[in-house]
Amino acid sequence: MYAIVEIAGQQFKVEKGRKLYVHRLAGEEGSSLSFDKVLLTDNDGQVNVGSPVVEGASVKATILRHLKDDKVIVFKKKRRKGYQVKNGHRQYLTQILIDEIANA
Repeated sequence: MYAIVEIAGQQFKVEKGRKLYVHRLAGEEGSSLSFDKVLLTDNDGQVNVGSPVVEGASVKATILRHLKDDKVIVFKKKRRKGYQVKNGHRQYLTQILIDEIANA
């Protein structure tokens, strides 16, 4: 069984027991979360598509840890103008473990 769920503005395909990296979520490590914006569920070929969300469906997850992603280099240059800027950042992430997909 899998589901398509919206977490922090992005859509993810989730299955029970799967680990995901999502944008930083509020909460302590080890705490549990529940996501109600389930857009689609599939239970062995029986597909349930929401309009826009599936009524009564939810996904329960546990926060494993908070971390930072690898550095991303942003380099801008305009040739023959003497303009170049080098910048970078590290995105804040949260690793979650999908515990349960509750279907209505």
